[in-house]
Amino acid sequence: MLPGQAAPPPPNPACVVVPDEPCEHTLADRELNRLLYGYEQGVRSRFTAIIDTLKTLSDCRHTLNFVDEAQRIAREQLGYELPVELLEDSWIAGLDLRALHAWCTFQTVKICVDRAKIDQKPLCERSLLDSGFIQSCGYHTVDISPCADGRLQGLVPFILRLAPNDAVFVKAYAGALFDIEDDIRDWTQRELHRLTGGIPGGEDANYLKIAVYHYSTSNPNHEGCAAHGSNDRVAVESALARLNELRAAIDNSFGLGAAPDILLIGVDTDIDAIRVHLPDADGNISPHRYVESVQIYHDTLGMNPAEARAHIGAAIAEAERAEGWARGAGEIPEGIRRLVLHLLEANLSQIEYVIQHHEGRYKVIGHNERFICVGEAMSELQLRNKFYFAHLDTVEEGANDMDVGIRIFSGLNVRHGLGVPVLIHFHYSSRVPGARERAMARCKRVKEAVQARYDQLHRNRQLFCQMAVSDIHGSERCSFVDEEPEIVGH
Repeated sequence: MLPGQAAPPPPNPACVVVPDEPCEHTLADRELNRLLYGYEQGVRSRFTAIIDTLKTLSDCRHTLNFVDEAQRIAREQLGYELPVELLEDSWIAGLDLRALHAWCTFQTVKICVDRAKIDQKPLCERSLLDSGFIQSCGYHTVDISPCADGRLQGLVPFILRLAPNDAVFVKAYAGALFDIEDDIRDWTQRELHRLTGGIPGGEDANYLKIAVYHYSTSNPNHEGCAAHGSNDRVAVESALARLNELRAAIDNSFGLGAAPDILLIGVDTDIDAIRVHLPDADGNISPHRYVESVQIYHDTLGMNPAEARAHIGAAIAEAERAEGWARGAGEIPEGIRRLVLHLLEANLSQIEYVIQHHEGRYKVIGHNERFICVGEAMSELQLRNKFYFAHLDTVEEGANDMDVGIRIFSGLNVRHGLGVPVLIHFHYSSRVPGARERAMARCKRVKEAVQARYDQLHRNRQLFCQMAVSDIHGSERCSFVDEEPEIVGH
């Protein structure tokens, strides 16, 4: 290695591809991997085309028929036309590339959401971890709070291989530090639905809360969780503390034994391997008692399916018997054991996915998001590093999450002359009169608060906000509340 040259990233610890010795695990679903890779390439290509198209337009903006030519190029490369207002005076003042970039980003998000049913249908049909499986584990609801980091945006369909379904809810927070009061309200609402028969098959089922932290094995001091200063120990302990606080809060409020089950999962975002911290018989979790999928992949490579599944079960049993700091009070309950077994097995496919399609370790191990989404997430767009998400009702309560996102995009976009696209998105129920209008008003309040909090970026036209609403009981998905007044206005 030459002086000053960066050291190459370490190989994937699960398996290194060498001639005549492929990394092909007996439990990996290679057909689902093929479908997921096609989906990933399709979505990424739509966003990659934005920069390439804008560079082309910048080169030809002095031609006499620029507007017509620009629209032709946009139709061919992006699939839509651009706002005329941003094109027709470019020969005088130049192209407003920041505004065009933000506008194209929002349009591409809308296209991906609109195509989700078509693009994701084969993925849903292939995945076995659906609502029926979740119920078989004894749960009517799985509420997941990952870190808001964009590298975890593919958590459900890719890393955990969970099929999108009505039993799974995802709310991301910086550092996985979910809001206790908000989660109590969600738990209460779902329990009410269960008790009144609103959740099919949920009569005797329980509620599961999962917190997901992340870490980087190749650059732990710089590419770990930004909200915890890339300190892995703090990330683990903080997420676990929130889970324990939620259990205590519900037990104290509704009676001992009312609290949901909890699970703590870590993700190595370099290779998408998971670390599952096992609860004991009392539901308590130790930071030191866990099973890692990367070790399972390595140890079971070459085994037949029955041997590999037996090894996963043995690894869980070995962790249960651990002594010292990892010691627990008895064996993991059967329902959550079944879930953990399948999550570990499903993640083996994702480890192999990264080996086969990303050379064993992602080329960009840090941030590479395209926009910030605040409010409520869209299940129709879940892909690694596609966006940074901050779940919030008001900017004040989500200030930490937003600040982390703005700090990330100051490096990704602002430093290079681009703006920060912020999609403000909330759901409403068409079954409730006036709900859409209230969701729109909610969007506007959050938009005004975002612009006020980051006033300098807004005044310098480095912050572009777009509002959108979706109907949880109808067909409307990510409909823009206002089309482009902020982007094209001056």
